[in-house]
Amino acid sequence: ALPISCFLFPCGTSSEPNMPFLEFETNLAAAQLPEDFAKKLSAAAASILDKPEERVNVTVKSDLTMLIGGSSAPCVQLIISSIGVVGTAEQNKGHSAAFFQLLTEELGLTKDRILLRFYPLENWQIGKNGTVLTFL
Repeated sequence: ALPISCFLFPCGTSSEPNMPFLEFETNLAAAQLPEDFAKKLSAAAASILDKPEERVNVTVKSDLTMLIGGSSAPCVQLIISSIGVVGTAEQNKGHSAAFFQLLTEELGLTKDRILLRFYPLENWQIGKNGTVLTFL
């Protein structure tokens, strides 16, 4: 079995916690988003993904031209990329339920107007401080 530290810091590859990236895209106008929405999404992602919030990266893009199922009714796409926590169906089932709860409550959208996409990352795919996480 791997030591617990290998789940926080991939053993032999990096000395810093993994960095989740969230890309929130919507056709809602910026004024329709709750106040401090990016901060709320960041805090929720830290909790849901069990990562320190200082490592969470959030981008919020509003006022986009978007369709889901051929409809331009208000909708959201949330892309979640991270190392070690979005790589299995079992992990993402739990993450999905939590993110859907947050988004439906905060935005007033129905679940059929929200899509999530999960992307597992490796340390060599994230650049920071002039190198990649593998070498930090």
